[in-house]
Amino acid sequence: MKAAAFVILGVALLEAQTSTWRPVYLGKDSMVATAHYATAMAGYRMLAQGGNAVDAAVAACFASTVVEPSRSGIGGDAFILIYRAKTREVLFINGGGWAPRRATVEFFQKRGGLESDGPLSPVVPGAPAALLLALEKYGKLSREQVLAPAIELAERGFAVSENLHNVLRRNTKRLRAFPSSLPVWFRGGEPLGMGDVVVRRNLGQTLRRIASGGRDGFYRGPVAANLVAFLARHGGILDASDLADFQAEEAAPLHIRYRGYDVYGVGLPTQSPVMLEALKILEGFDLKTMGHNSADYIHHVVEALKLAFADREVHIGDPRFVKNIPIGMLLSDGYAARRRRLIRTDRAIDGTAPPGTQAGGAPLYARGRGSIVELKGAAAFPGWIESFTTHIDAVDKERNMATITSSVASDFGGAMYVDGEAGGYFLNDVLARFHLDAAHPNGIAPRKRPRQTLNPVLVLKDGRPLMVFGSPGGDTQGQSQLQFFLNYAEFGMNVQQALEQPYFATNAYHLSFHPHPPGKGLSVSQRIPSEVRDELARRGHLVRTHSAMGVGSVKAILVDPRSKVMMGGAAPATDAYVIGW
Repeated sequence: MKAAAFVILGVALLEAQTSTWRPVYLGKDSMVATAHYATAMAGYRMLAQGGNAVDAAVAACFASTVVEPSRSGIGGDAFILIYRAKTREVLFINGGGWAPRRATVEFFQKRGGLESDGPLSPVVPGAPAALLLALEKYGKLSREQVLAPAIELAERGFAVSENLHNVLRRNTKRLRAFPSSLPVWFRGGEPLGMGDVVVRRNLGQTLRRIASGGRDGFYRGPVAANLVAFLARHGGILDASDLADFQAEEAAPLHIRYRGYDVYGVGLPTQSPVMLEALKILEGFDLKTMGHNSADYIHHVVEALKLAFADREVHIGDPRFVKNIPIGMLLSDGYAARRRRLIRTDRAIDGTAPPGTQAGGAPLYARGRGSIVELKGAAAFPGWIESFTTHIDAVDKERNMATITSSVASDFGGAMYVDGEAGGYFLNDVLARFHLDAAHPNGIAPRKRPRQTLNPVLVLKDGRPLMVFGSPGGDTQGQSQLQFFLNYAEFGMNVQQALEQPYFATNAYHLSFHPHPPGKGLSVSQRIPSEVRDELARRGHLVRTHSAMGVGSVKAILVDPRSKVMMGGAAPATDAYVIGW
């Protein structure tokens, strides 16, 4: 009887559980959602001290330098959207770094191409300048207060998570190629394991210099001199003037209307137009009637993304160098209608699509059945789940909102750990996002910013703040963010439900990293029914399964329009965490 009673009780408890694996995090005052529990706590501390959403997001991003070294940090870039409740305006801060003045097409052609690792792979890190600009113009707390959590984590030490251990293990060969990483990230010749403690006193000193000196604490003085000397010893070309002259910029965000929602993305040169253009194309279809994650739904979303990615490839570059980028046209209703007509219900576009501004640019469509490959075990686990970039959201009691996507690009950037008393961080490998064709909008040039994949999103409804969200994942960022938003806006899911749905992603676009090869195929969650996958293959899609449990690695905070309560969520991936009260 006792055993039977236990079974009945167990079933009752299971039936009483919520509809999501993780709960929806609720708060009436303030909330932070990040990719790591320690960075979420850093943001929380700012809000508890009377800081606003900008203070919280910036504190979390500086802390990511310490605990998320494979994804983010002061050696990388950061793109920021801010909603100011007092003025009801949305602001964009561009923290994309620029190429060194000696980075020319001719220089890299002689070397045989761009390099994804090592001393020739970084652009000037833009994250410190962007974070400090946001803090100084729109924050409430001092630099010393905001950097305190990051400094404490560096100087007192933090424990390596299972996630970080896995990324270290996968990148052991790359990291061993640069001996400066060995004393910090390896013990006994092996990468650090879960629970090992890392103390980085030099990073603590570097962060202290930024706290006291602001922008000049990184881009001039000992930190800048140490960075230039470190790279020069290994054959780098970044010099002191590249750092000293660099400035983050405020610019207009991108904006569209989608069924009554005002959706904002970061400005150029980013891939933000991919999600926004795809939304405008999809606005002309009855997605809800198609059914969530049906073959019809997945097919139409994927085809819209292919068309948007095609326009990214031929138009998006640094607007300081590329004049007359037709961004207004790309995000217009009329252009979306023309692109929408290229989507056939019965046939997939074969491979990458042509851009919409190209004469005679009709797509080629699949002539026959596609294929299905069922991946198993480790092969089915997508690498972007544990690595590639960090994302941070914060909302305060006044309903100011801040959302930041920050990255060193690849795992550990270019795999070079800057050592020395004024070092303690990994450098990005963003230079490899350029093209070597000088005529291409994203062609490399001195002091030019490469096209970036980082693209956080901010949404208003009826003029009121509704949500902030974003994700790591390189070229998949806009795809996972699009699906999360549609899960909420079209299918009425709560924030955590929208993040835990089965996920799909097309690979049919030119990849962001040099040499930018065209991809193909459609990655689909194992949780999507086999009959749906079979129908997608019948339409010509090349289907491969994956085992990710959520929608990319999206983090999000929603301000409920009815109750005004904040609702936070995080896809079940990495070390993501939400704190709200």
